[in-house]
Amino acid sequence: MPLLETAPVASDWLKSEAENYRSRDTAIVAAGAGKLKSGHVLGRLTASGKFVPATAASSDGAQTAVAILVFPVDASSADQRAVIVAREATASHNGLVWGPTITDAAKRAAAISQLRAAGILVREGA
Repeated sequence: MPLLETAPVASDWLKSEAENYRSRDTAIVAAGAGKLKSGHVLGRLTASGKFVPATAASSDGAQTAVAILVFPVDASSADQRAVIVAREATASHNGLVWGPTITDAAKRAAAISQLRAAGILVREGA
């Protein structure tokens, strides 16, 4: 019997965080961001402070990876409240979900470096 494929959950990528959920924040995911999964790497728009999938290159703030989405959201047509990991955490690269423009190892390495600057360590493996 084949295994059912399931959507990513936080335990797929979040390996440690500060006690009392100090690593987490609430955030607004901007309308038009689409259906995002747990583990989606996010950037923050400079003008609004809202979050969108991190991009490889832009000039609106999304080019800097600053957080990771904890629970899935559908921000296809409206802003959505979300829980993010924003600091003091360790994530496994295997469970992270990258935006459509972060397409190769060099772009992922740059985003991982940006997450490190935010206090989120990304480790190889599980």
